[in-house]
This record gives sequence, structure tokens and C-alpha cells, in this order.
Amino acid sequence: MKPILSFFILLLSHVLFAQGTSNFVAVNHLSYENLRSKPSTIDANGFNFELLDAGVNSPYSEFGSGFFRNKLIMVSSKKLGGLAKIDPNTHEAYKDLFCLDIASNGALSMPLLFSRILNTNESEDQVAFSPNQTTIYFTRSSKDNSLEYKLYKADLEDGSHGNWINQTLLGINETGASIETPFVSPKGDKLYFSSNRKGSLGGFDLYVSNINPDGTLGTPENLGSAINTPLNEKYPSLSKDGKYLYFSSQGHENIGGYDLFVSKILSSGYKAPRNLGNSINSSYDEVAYFLANKNDGYVSSNRPNGKGGFDIYTATNDAIVQTIKGKIRDLETKIKLPNTLVILKDEEGVEIARTITKEDASYTFDVVPFELYAITTLKDGFKEGNFEFLADRNFNTTYTKDLDLLTTEPVIAKVDEELRIVIENIYFDFAKYSVKEESHISLNKIIKVLNENPDMKLAINAHTDNVGKDAYNLNLSNKRAASAVKYLISHGINKNRLISKGFGETKPLIDCGGNCTEADLQTNRRVEFVILD
Repeated sequence: MKPILSFFILLLSHVLFAQGTSNFVAVNHLSYENLRSKPSTIDANGFNFELLDAGVNSPYSEFGSGFFRNKLIMVSSKKLGGLAKIDPNTHEAYKDLFCLDIASNGALSMPLLFSRILNTNESEDQVAFSPNQTTIYFTRSSKDNSLEYKLYKADLEDGSHGNWINQTLLGINETGASIETPFVSPKGDKLYFSSNRKGSLGGFDLYVSNINPDGTLGTPENLGSAINTPLNEKYPSLSKDGKYLYFSSQGHENIGGYDLFVSKILSSGYKAPRNLGNSINSSYDEVAYFLANKNDGYVSSNRPNGKGGFDIYTATNDAIVQTIKGKIRDLETKIKLPNTLVILKDEEGVEIARTITKEDASYTFDVVPFELYAITTLKDGFKEGNFEFLADRNFNTTYTKDLDLLTTEPVIAKVDEELRIVIENIYFDFAKYSVKEESHISLNKIIKVLNENPDMKLAINAHTDNVGKDAYNLNLSNKRAASAVKYLISHGINKNRLISKGFGETKPLIDCGGNCTEADLQTNRRVEFVILD
């Protein structure tokens, strides 16, 4: 073939693919790659895909198209018999819908025609189902132009296994525009699709319409410039939880051709898309990514060494395992802070997980690569801590982030007719009277007040819960009060300004008798700092 003729054939195929992924003309892969490939530094991007031939591909084009009753629906232009009608635009047979059983390992059975009612002499392309699978949204080329698709809906006849009735051309179709690659959200309240309708940013854009109770569609809304580019975007699909949008695009940061991208769906819109990486994308075209479960799905690609045209591959994403861990500490002293509530939130403030630090003051959470998180800390005697964290690595890893908290100021207030310095509780080990290290921070607040008020005198009164014998608790409380006084004296406070007294279990804040909860017991175990006249 002469070089100039070869170039124009390649150029023609590229234009046809830009008009519609499903209308691609197969060409020599090496020449096509040379025409479109470009240098890229895109790596795994936090995804570790393994692709395997799904075993159902033919010399023609096959695309996955979602799931119906535990079967994969496939769009294919494989010829059925010697009299198959050939599409003059693609030089392949007009496409039909097929269904395939899915084995436990993801392998697919030989395809069977999905519906003799829906398949016609025109091309049927991508389909989508309502969550209860009684409504189908499907696309069919017009009789005048096999590159222009219209969107229809049909209903599953009651009691039937595949008799689709009430085929209806939907009102969002526009003259001269194509609607392609529909996808119904997991909740069944929205339909995503691709279209080159008026108002698109360029070529095909992604849109979404609300699904009305009767199955009709609301006014389409363009997903905006965060998702759409001046090039083509197609094949929207959502994660099983509806939190992530997957799609194919010729734009954004791209390896070549159509790449697969993911964007987190926020209440305020869509997060900047992230390329799914070179473990699934190539310099060819990757489209029609559908998840069967959290980590397993199917993708179609025209990469080399396939059977021909587009082939379906199983795509298993070996999850990247990432955690964040650290210690909770006092900002000034770096003393570790056990019993701190630590809450992990997503970037919109929705709680994902929580934990309470143990004696070593440590926390740990599982995180997802390239997600932005907020960490909130709550501890009596400390200001609420709010920290941002970005999981910015694309491989198995553990991030270390120690969180330092600011203390609250002590308050002088009247409590039960007594003037007191009010701070958080002082902690001791069980059945012991030495002050725990974390409570040194609290006693330092008392020292600060006493230094600021050199004439102030204090009574340090210690109380226990009612577990154990009265005499034992009285003795323990005396020792705990004396231990607090000892700490204050060791840090420069004159002993003549301090007195200590233990009350044992005689003055509970909660008089719960023999029916005390752990919270009741904790409330009754306390140290009070009473200002003396």
C-alpha cells in the first residue's frame, strides 16, 4: 500500500472513532500506535490491574455492557450467518446484543443472543438496567445514519424471562445528535450517558438525567469541565456504592487514545479525574469498564495481540493496601495521650472510622491512595484537633503522622458553693496512687494558675469509686491527693499553699450504689482543686 494512501486510511479510522467508539474501523495496530501514541509518565496510580482475555472474543469487535440476572451483556458486530448486513461506516456487521454466563473465576460462557425483540437490522449498542432489572435503557442506530444512536426504554413483561415490551423513544433525544453508552446509578435514580448534543464542550460529553418514577428522564445535565474536555468522553459507570464515576476519555492526563479515568462524586460536584494507570491503560483505547464487584470487572480494548477489533478482558484490581498511623501527643511536652478519640473523615466531613488510643497513644486507619482525609481528635482538657491528610503514594505503604494537641485553659468557677480551679480529671493507674504521665499536663495547668496568683491556697481533694472496701478506698484517696501535692511542690509551689485530703467513696457525684456503670465509676473517681479563703 502506498504511504499516502495508508495515512489517509488511518486518519479516516481515527475520525470515525472520534465520532463513536463503537464505530471504530480496525486498522494495523503498529501504524495506529505510531500515529497516536505520545510519551507519558503515568504509572500505576494506585491501581494494580491484571488483564486476561475473557475468552469470548472474535475477529470482530466486542464490548461489555453491564449485567442482567448475573449475566454479562455484550455488544458485538460478529457475523451471524453468511447474510449478515454490513455497516458501510464500520465495514463490520451491524451490532447485536448478546448475553454470557459468568463463572466463579470471571470466565465467560459462549455468547447467546440476548433478545430477538431488541435486536434488529440496525445496530444495537450499550444498554443499562434499572436496579430491579424490569426496565432496560438501550441505544439503537438510526436507519439513516449508523453512527447516530437514539436512546430507548422498554419494560420486562411480567413473568417473562426476556420479553421486552413497550419500546419507547425517549424525549431527551435530539435531531442530529447521538446518545450513547447509558448507565443507571446503583440507586436507580440517575441515568448517565454520552452525547454530542448541543451545549457539549467538544465532541462527546458525559451527561446525567434524573430518572422519574415512570422511567422517563429529566432534563440532561452536562457533568461540566471537571469531567468533560474538548475531546471525547464516553462509557460512564459507577462503583457499587455509587461514590466513584468511571469513564473513558481522550483528554485529561492521557497515555494515548481513550484512557480509563475515575472521579470521586462529591456533594459539590466531581473531583478532578485520575487516570487508572498503566496497569490497565495503553497507547490504544480502553473503554467500557464495568465492575462486577469491588475489585473485579471487565474492560474492552483494541490493543495488539487480540482477536480483532475491540476485545473484552477481565480486569482484576489487586487492592493497594495503605494505612496511616501515629501517636497523639501534647504539643508542648510531647507527652503521649491515651484515651483520645480519633475520627477519620473523608474530604466532605463524612465519618469513615473512629478509634480510641490505648496506653501507647497510637492510632491506625486504612486509607485509599490519592484520597484527601480529615482527622479529628477529641480529648478532655484539649482543644479539638483537626488535621488534613492526603494519601499521595501509589503503592502499598504505611504513612506515619503524629498529631500534637493544644491544651485548654483552666477555668476558675464556683461549683457546689466552692470556688475551684476546674480542669479535666487527673488519672492514676488502677489501684495505684502515682499520677499518670498524661495528667502531668493537667497539673501543669494548676501550677500556671498558682504562679499567676501567688496568694492563692488550694485544697486538693481526692475521691474514689465504691469498688472495694471503705477503708482501702479512703487510704487510696489520701495517697492520691498527697501524690498530686507532691508533684506541685516538686515544680516550685510552696507546700504551705497546699493541703490534701482523701474522701474515699463518701462523696460520689453519682450515687449509684451497687448498680454503677463504668461511666458512673469513672465520674466518681476524681480530684478537685478547691480555692481556700
